[in-house]
Amino acid sequence: MIVGIDLGTTHSLIAAWREGAPQLVANALGDFLTPSVVGLDDEGRVMVGRAARERLQTHPQLTAALFKRAMGSARAIRLGEQAWRAEELSALVLRSLREDAERQFGEPVSAAVISVPAYFSDAQRKATRIAGELAGLKVLRLVNEPTAAALAHGLQPQAGDACFLVFDLGGGTFDVSVLELFDGVMEVRASAGDNFLGGEDFDTLLVQAFIAAQNADPPLPDLAEPRVAARLRREAERVRHALGQQVCVTFSLCHDDQQWRRDFHQEELPALYAPLLARLRTPIETALADARIRPAELDDVLLVGGATRMPQVRKLVAGLFSRLPSLRLDPDHAVALGAAVQAALASHDAALDEVVMTDVCPYSLGIETSINLGTRVEPGHFLPIIERNSVVPVSRVRRVMTLHDQQTEVLLKVYQGESRWVCENIYLGEVCIEVPPRPAGEISLQVRFSYDHNGLLEAEVDCPLLGEKRRLVIQNNPGVLTADEVEQRLEALAALKIHPREQQANTLLIARLEHLYQASLGTLRERIDLMTSHFEQVLDSQDEQQIKDLRQQLNARLEALEQGGWP
Repeated sequence: MIVGIDLGTTHSLIAAWREGAPQLVANALGDFLTPSVVGLDDEGRVMVGRAARERLQTHPQLTAALFKRAMGSARAIRLGEQAWRAEELSALVLRSLREDAERQFGEPVSAAVISVPAYFSDAQRKATRIAGELAGLKVLRLVNEPTAAALAHGLQPQAGDACFLVFDLGGGTFDVSVLELFDGVMEVRASAGDNFLGGEDFDTLLVQAFIAAQNADPPLPDLAEPRVAARLRREAERVRHALGQQVCVTFSLCHDDQQWRRDFHQEELPALYAPLLARLRTPIETALADARIRPAELDDVLLVGGATRMPQVRKLVAGLFSRLPSLRLDPDHAVALGAAVQAALASHDAALDEVVMTDVCPYSLGIETSINLGTRVEPGHFLPIIERNSVVPVSRVRRVMTLHDQQTEVLLKVYQGESRWVCENIYLGEVCIEVPPRPAGEISLQVRFSYDHNGLLEAEVDCPLLGEKRRLVIQNNPGVLTADEVEQRLEALAALKIHPREQQANTLLIARLEHLYQASLGTLRERIDLMTSHFEQVLDSQDEQQIKDLRQQLNARLEALEQGGWP
C-alpha cells in the first residue's frame, strides 16, 4: 500500500487513497493529527505524539519538538544522554504514522509520498527522504505542500478552468503557490515562501510580550530553565488558539507556588503581530509577479495550515485579495489528503487517469562566476542556470569562459538561492574539469543543469574543445547523512524500545495529570495528586475494564477543568 504523509513542524498526518477518494487515518488515540513530538518515558522507551507532547513541560530533557526546522543540518538534539538528528526523530514520527495505517487497513505500507514545504532547500529535501528510509518507507516522491493542498482542492467540483493561490501557513513554515487548473491539468505557475515563519513564531511574540509586562516583584523564574521555557511555549500556543474565538485571554505561568499573569486582547494583536504579518506579504508578491498574474485574476484563494485560523491572518489575506478566502477543506487536513492523491497518481489508480500534475523548481540554481572589471577581477557572483519557478523536470544550459591566461582547470561551485552574491546563497557542491592552457576567454564550457520532480539536481560540464565532460549529481550536502551513516542509524533505530501502542491512552492521561499538577496551585494540586495516585493504583490491578472506566471519568474531569469548570 502507498500512502500520503504530511510531515509537519507541529503536527503530522497520514492518508490513503481508498474507494476513489483520499481517506485520513486516525492514530491509536483516535486523532487524525499526531503531534510531531518524540520523547523517552521513564524506562527509556520511545514515545511519539500526544503523550510525548504532554511531557514537554514535565520532562523537557527527555522530549523534542520543532525538529523539522533542523532538517538538512548536522544539529544534534539531545534526549537524555542520547544525541539525535532531525532525520531520526522525523523517522520515528513517520514510523508511528505508518503503523497507524497498517493497523487501520490491515495491510503493510511499503511506500509513501511525503510533503515538504515548497521552499525547502536541496539538503532539507534529501534529509526528508532519508527520514522516510529510516522509517522503513520507500519514498516515491516528495510533493510540495501547497501543491498537495491544491490537489486536494482541485478534485472538488469546479465550474470550468480556474486560477488560484494556495496560502499555506503551518506551525513552522510559510509557502505560497499560484496554480492553474484546466482540462484535467493542474499546473503550478509559481511558488515562494519562508522556511522560518509559522505559528511558532507568533507564539514567540506572545511569550516576549508576556515577559515584558511582568514587574520585578516577584521576579520571573529562570527563563532558560527547560521546564519554564516549555511551559511558556505551551501557554502561548493555548492563548493564540483561544484568541481566535475569544476577545480576551489570560496568559498564566505557574512556577514554585507563584503565578504570573497577563491579559491579551484581540485589538492589540495586529500591532503585536505586525512584523510577522509584514513578512507574509513578500512571498505573496513574489509568487504573483513570477506567475505574471494580478490578484484580481485569481478565481480563489485557499487557506492551508493550522496557523491560518488566526483572525489577523485571515483579515490580511482578505485585504490583500479583496475577497474572503476559501475554506472548503479543513486547513489542517488538506496537505495530507493531497499527498494521498499524489500517492494514487504514483500508483496509477484508474480513478485518476484524467488528472495531470505539473510542478516548479521553487528556487534558482546556478554557479559561482567572476567578473572582469578591467582593472580587477571581482569573484563571488551568482550566475543562475535554472531560474526559480521553472516547470520541472527542466534542463538548462549556459556558456562560460576561462578568466585567466594559461588556465589549466575550471572549478564550478553550485549554489541555490536568489542573491547576486554566492556567499548569501546555499552551497550545494562542486565539479572540476581540466582545460588546455590558452589565453583568457579562448576556452568555453557548456554548463548544463537538470532538475527533476524530487529535487534531484544533475550538473554537467562539457569542454567542446577536448570532447570531455564532467558530471555531478547533488546527492550529499553538508549536514546530510551519507549512505554509510544511514545504515548505522537504521541499525540503531531497529534496536530501540518503542512504547506499547495499546498503552498510549493510559500514558497520555498520566502525562496530562503530571502537566496539570505542575501548572496548578493549592487544593487543586492536591486533588490532582490524589487522582494520579488513584489511577496508578488501578493500573497496577491490570483490570482492563476498571482502567478504561476510570480513564474515561478522569479525562472527562480534565476536559471540564480545562474549559473553566469542575464537575
